[in-house]
Amino acid sequence: MDYDVDRVVDEMREAATCYLRPRFRALATEDIWEKSPGEVVTVADQECEKALSDRLCAAVPGSVVIGEEAAAEDLSLLLHLSGEQPVWLLDPLDGTGAFASGSPDYGLMAALVVNSETVLAIIHQPEHSRTFVAEHGAGAYETESGERVAVRRSSSSLHGAVMKRFLPADIRVVIEHNEHRFATLEPQATAASIEYPPALAKGDGDFMLYWRTLPWDHAPGALLLSEAGGVVARLDGAAYDPTDRREGLLAAGSPEALREAKAALGLG
Repeated sequence: MDYDVDRVVDEMREAATCYLRPRFRALATEDIWEKSPGEVVTVADQECEKALSDRLCAAVPGSVVIGEEAAAEDLSLLLHLSGEQPVWLLDPLDGTGAFASGSPDYGLMAALVVNSETVLAIIHQPEHSRTFVAEHGAGAYETESGERVAVRRSSSSLHGAVMKRFLPADIRVVIEHNEHRFATLEPQATAASIEYPPALAKGDGDFMLYWRTLPWDHAPGALLLSEAGGVVARLDGAAYDPTDRREGLLAAGSPEALREAKAALGLG
Protein backbone atom coordinates (compact mmCIF):
# COMPACT_ATOMS: atom_id res chain seq x y z
CA MET A 1 0.00 0.00 0.00
CA ASP A 2 1.61 3.23 -1.16
CA TYR A 3 1.09 6.46 0.76
CA ASP A 4 3.12 9.54 1.63
CA VAL A 5 3.18 9.87 5.42
CA ASP A 6 4.57 13.40 5.36
CA ARG A 7 1.81 14.51 3.01
CA VAL A 8 -0.91 13.10 5.26
CA VAL A 9 0.66 14.67 8.36
CA ASP A 10 0.84 18.03 6.58
CA GLU A 11 -2.79 17.77 5.48
CA MET A 12 -3.93 17.05 9.03
CA ARG A 13 -1.92 19.88 10.52
CA GLU A 14 -3.22 22.29 7.89
CA ALA A 15 -6.82 21.20 8.52
CA ALA A 16 -6.36 21.83 12.24
CA THR A 17 -4.84 25.23 11.51
CA CYS A 18 -7.63 26.24 9.13
CA TYR A 19 -10.72 24.72 10.72
CA LEU A 20 -10.10 23.90 14.38
CA ARG A 21 -7.77 26.42 15.95
CA PRO A 22 -9.60 29.52 14.65
CA ARG A 23 -12.77 28.20 16.34
CA PHE A 24 -11.05 27.25 19.59
CA ARG A 25 -12.44 29.41 22.42
CA ALA A 26 -14.28 31.40 19.75
CA LEU A 27 -17.46 29.35 19.23
CA ALA A 28 -20.80 31.13 19.22
CA THR A 29 -23.77 29.51 20.94
CA GLU A 30 -25.25 28.49 17.61
CA ASP A 31 -21.97 26.78 16.65
CA ILE A 32 -22.53 24.00 19.24
CA TRP A 33 -25.42 21.54 19.37
CA GLU A 34 -26.28 17.99 20.41
CA LYS A 35 -26.28 15.32 17.72
CA SER A 36 -27.62 12.83 20.30
CA PRO A 37 -28.33 13.13 24.02
CA GLY A 38 -25.11 14.14 25.75
CA GLU A 39 -23.10 14.13 22.49
CA VAL A 40 -22.09 17.58 21.32
CA VAL A 41 -20.88 18.54 17.88
CA THR A 42 -19.65 21.87 16.57
CA VAL A 43 -19.35 23.61 13.26
CA ALA A 44 -15.60 22.98 13.53
CA ASP A 45 -16.14 19.19 13.49
CA GLN A 46 -18.17 19.44 10.32
CA GLU A 47 -15.92 21.88 8.48
CA CYS A 48 -12.75 19.95 9.31
CA GLU A 49 -14.24 16.59 8.32
CA LYS A 50 -15.49 17.85 4.97
CA ALA A 51 -12.18 19.45 4.00
CA LEU A 52 -9.93 16.69 5.27
CA SER A 53 -12.01 13.88 3.74
CA ASP A 54 -11.29 15.20 0.27
CA ARG A 55 -7.59 15.57 1.03
CA LEU A 56 -7.22 12.06 2.44
CA CYS A 57 -8.91 10.54 -0.60
CA ALA A 58 -6.52 12.47 -2.83
CA ALA A 59 -3.54 11.24 -0.79
CA VAL A 60 -4.53 7.60 -1.40
CA PRO A 61 -6.38 7.36 -4.74
CA GLY A 62 -9.26 4.89 -4.64
CA SER A 63 -9.70 5.19 -0.88
CA VAL A 64 -12.90 6.11 0.94
CA VAL A 65 -13.40 8.01 4.18
CA ILE A 66 -15.57 7.07 7.13
CA GLY A 67 -15.77 10.27 9.13
CA GLU A 68 -17.35 10.41 12.57
CA GLU A 69 -19.92 13.04 11.61
CA ALA A 70 -20.86 11.40 8.31
CA ALA A 71 -21.25 8.04 10.06
CA ALA A 72 -23.48 9.65 12.68
CA GLU A 73 -25.87 10.42 9.84
CA ASP A 74 -25.40 7.12 7.98
CA LEU A 75 -24.04 4.12 9.89
CA SER A 76 -24.04 2.04 6.71
CA LEU A 77 -20.75 3.76 5.85
CA LEU A 78 -19.12 1.30 8.24
CA LEU A 79 -19.75 -1.43 5.68
CA HIS A 80 -16.78 -0.03 3.74
CA LEU A 81 -14.53 -1.55 6.40
CA SER A 82 -15.38 -4.98 5.04
CA GLY A 83 -14.86 -3.99 1.41
CA GLU A 84 -11.83 -4.05 -0.85
CA GLN A 85 -11.10 -0.32 -0.96
CA PRO A 86 -8.61 1.28 1.44
CA VAL A 87 -10.56 3.08 4.17
CA TRP A 88 -9.68 6.17 6.16
CA LEU A 89 -11.22 6.30 9.63
CA LEU A 90 -11.39 9.97 10.51
CA ASP A 91 -12.17 11.74 13.75
CA PRO A 92 -11.99 15.40 12.73
CA LEU A 93 -12.27 16.66 16.30
CA ASP A 94 -11.69 14.13 19.04
CA GLY A 95 -12.71 15.53 22.40
CA THR A 96 -15.40 17.88 21.13
CA GLY A 97 -16.67 18.49 24.66
CA ALA A 98 -13.20 19.58 25.76
CA PHE A 99 -12.84 21.77 22.67
CA ALA A 100 -16.22 23.42 23.25
CA SER A 101 -15.40 24.09 26.92
CA GLY A 102 -12.06 25.69 26.06
CA SER A 103 -9.78 22.83 27.14
CA PRO A 104 -6.68 22.29 24.96
CA ASP A 105 -7.05 18.52 25.39
CA TYR A 106 -8.53 17.74 21.99
CA GLY A 107 -7.09 16.21 18.86
CA LEU A 108 -7.47 15.14 15.26
CA MET A 109 -7.06 11.47 14.33
CA ALA A 110 -6.94 9.37 11.18
CA ALA A 111 -6.20 5.71 10.50
CA LEU A 112 -5.77 3.96 7.16
CA VAL A 113 -7.31 0.48 7.07
CA VAL A 114 -6.44 -1.96 4.28
CA ASN A 115 -8.03 -5.41 4.14
CA SER A 116 -9.36 -4.94 7.68
CA GLU A 117 -5.89 -4.12 9.05
CA THR A 118 -4.80 -0.70 10.29
CA VAL A 119 -1.58 0.17 8.47
CA LEU A 120 -1.14 3.87 9.32
CA ALA A 121 -2.28 6.05 12.20
CA ILE A 122 -1.80 9.75 12.84
CA ILE A 123 -2.80 11.61 15.99
CA HIS A 124 -2.38 15.38 16.02
CA GLN A 125 -2.78 17.50 19.17
CA PRO A 126 -3.02 21.09 17.88
CA GLU A 127 -2.80 23.00 21.17
CA HIS A 128 0.07 20.84 22.42
CA SER A 129 1.93 21.06 19.09
CA ARG A 130 2.46 17.29 18.99
CA THR A 131 1.87 14.76 16.23
CA PHE A 132 2.23 11.01 16.62
CA VAL A 133 2.63 8.60 13.70
CA ALA A 134 2.49 4.81 13.71
CA GLU A 135 2.98 2.44 10.79
CA HIS A 136 2.21 -1.26 10.94
CA GLY A 137 5.45 -3.14 11.48
CA ALA A 138 7.55 0.01 11.49
CA GLY A 139 7.03 1.44 14.98
CA ALA A 140 5.71 4.75 16.25
CA TYR A 141 7.27 8.17 16.70
CA GLU A 142 6.57 11.78 17.58
CA THR A 143 7.20 13.92 14.52
CA GLU A 144 8.31 17.12 16.25
CA SER A 145 11.14 15.52 18.20
CA GLY A 146 11.69 12.47 16.03
CA GLU A 147 11.61 10.44 19.24
CA ARG A 148 10.52 6.83 18.88
CA VAL A 149 7.59 5.99 21.11
CA ALA A 150 8.23 2.94 23.29
CA VAL A 151 6.16 1.86 26.26
CA ARG A 152 7.86 1.97 29.62
CA ARG A 153 6.39 1.28 33.04
CA SER A 154 6.73 4.18 35.44
CA SER A 155 6.23 2.26 38.70
CA SER A 156 5.61 -1.19 40.12
CA SER A 157 2.06 -0.30 41.16
CA LEU A 158 -0.80 -0.51 38.66
CA HIS A 159 -2.13 2.83 37.37
CA GLY A 160 -5.13 3.06 35.10
CA ALA A 161 -8.48 4.58 34.30
CA VAL A 162 -11.95 3.36 33.43
CA MET A 163 -14.14 5.31 31.04
CA LYS A 164 -17.38 4.72 32.95
CA ARG A 165 -19.90 6.68 30.92
CA PHE A 166 -21.11 3.81 28.73
CA LEU A 167 -20.52 0.92 31.13
CA PRO A 168 -23.46 -1.46 31.64
CA ALA A 169 -24.73 -1.45 35.21
CA ASP A 170 -23.49 -4.97 36.03
CA ILE A 171 -19.96 -4.27 34.78
CA ARG A 172 -19.88 -0.94 36.63
CA VAL A 173 -20.77 -2.65 39.93
CA VAL A 174 -17.93 -5.16 39.53
CA ILE A 175 -15.36 -2.50 38.64
CA GLU A 176 -16.37 -0.09 41.39
CA HIS A 177 -16.09 -2.93 43.88
CA ASN A 178 -12.48 -3.45 42.74
CA GLU A 179 -11.28 0.13 42.27
CA HIS A 180 -9.16 -0.06 45.42
CA ARG A 181 -6.93 -2.59 43.64
CA PHE A 182 -5.34 -0.03 41.31
CA ALA A 183 -4.29 3.62 41.40
CA THR A 184 -6.53 5.90 39.36
CA LEU A 185 -4.74 7.85 36.68
CA GLU A 186 -5.06 11.57 37.35
CA PRO A 187 -6.01 13.81 35.75
CA GLN A 188 -8.19 11.76 33.44
CA ALA A 189 -8.52 12.98 29.89
CA THR A 190 -11.74 12.69 27.94
CA ALA A 191 -10.30 12.18 24.47
CA ALA A 192 -8.62 9.12 23.00
CA SER A 193 -6.24 11.40 21.09
CA ILE A 194 -4.91 12.58 24.45
CA GLU A 195 -5.20 9.31 26.38
CA TYR A 196 -3.46 6.90 24.03
CA PRO A 197 -0.20 8.80 23.33
CA PRO A 198 0.99 10.14 26.71
CA ALA A 199 -1.11 8.13 29.12
CA LEU A 200 -0.33 4.74 27.59
CA ALA A 201 2.20 4.76 24.78
CA LYS A 202 4.60 7.02 26.68
CA GLY A 203 4.17 5.25 30.00
CA ASP A 204 2.21 7.66 32.20
CA GLY A 205 -0.33 4.92 32.88
CA ASP A 206 -0.65 1.16 32.58
CA PHE A 207 -4.17 0.64 31.25
CA MET A 208 -7.41 2.19 30.03
CA LEU A 209 -10.77 0.44 29.89
CA TYR A 210 -13.25 1.63 27.28
CA TRP A 211 -16.75 0.32 26.68
CA ARG A 212 -17.89 2.11 23.54
CA THR A 213 -15.44 1.29 20.76
CA LEU A 214 -16.25 3.38 17.70
CA PRO A 215 -13.48 2.64 15.17
CA TRP A 216 -12.41 6.23 14.53
CA ASP A 217 -11.88 6.61 18.30
CA HIS A 218 -9.65 3.55 18.71
CA ALA A 219 -8.02 2.42 15.45
CA PRO A 220 -5.42 5.24 15.52
CA GLY A 221 -4.51 4.80 19.19
CA ALA A 222 -4.56 1.01 19.01
CA LEU A 223 -1.94 0.99 16.25
CA LEU A 224 0.15 3.62 18.04
CA LEU A 225 0.12 1.65 21.27
CA SER A 226 0.79 -1.74 19.67
CA GLU A 227 3.69 -0.35 17.64
CA ALA A 228 5.09 1.15 20.86
CA GLY A 229 5.06 -2.28 22.51
CA GLY A 230 1.65 -2.21 24.16
CA VAL A 231 -1.48 -4.23 23.53
CA VAL A 232 -5.15 -3.50 22.85
CA ALA A 233 -7.61 -6.35 23.22
CA ARG A 234 -11.23 -7.25 23.71
CA LEU A 235 -12.23 -8.51 27.12
CA ASP A 236 -12.14 -12.09 25.82
CA GLY A 237 -8.52 -11.60 24.82
CA ALA A 238 -9.07 -11.14 21.08
CA ALA A 239 -6.76 -8.58 19.50
CA TYR A 240 -8.34 -5.27 18.51
CA ASP A 241 -9.86 -5.32 15.03
CA PRO A 242 -11.43 -2.09 13.67
CA THR A 243 -14.13 -4.12 11.90
CA ASP A 244 -15.29 -5.69 15.19
CA ARG A 245 -18.36 -3.83 16.46
CA ARG A 246 -18.41 -5.42 19.93
CA GLU A 247 -18.21 -3.27 23.05
CA GLY A 248 -15.48 -3.43 25.66
CA LEU A 249 -11.80 -2.75 25.01
CA LEU A 250 -8.77 -2.85 27.28
CA ALA A 251 -5.63 -0.98 26.28
CA ALA A 252 -2.46 -1.65 28.24
CA GLY A 253 1.25 -0.96 28.13
CA SER A 254 2.20 -4.64 27.92
CA PRO A 255 0.66 -8.13 27.94
CA GLU A 256 1.63 -8.35 31.61
CA ALA A 257 -0.15 -5.06 32.39
CA LEU A 258 -3.18 -6.29 30.47
CA ARG A 259 -3.38 -9.42 32.61
CA GLU A 260 -2.89 -7.41 35.81
CA ALA A 261 -5.55 -4.93 34.80
CA LYS A 262 -8.14 -7.62 34.00
CA ALA A 263 -7.52 -9.23 37.36
CA ALA A 264 -7.61 -5.94 39.26
CA LEU A 265 -10.84 -4.89 37.55
CA GLY A 266 -12.46 -8.23 38.35
CA LEU A 267 -12.91 -9.00 34.65
CA GLY A 268 -10.78 -12.09 34.34
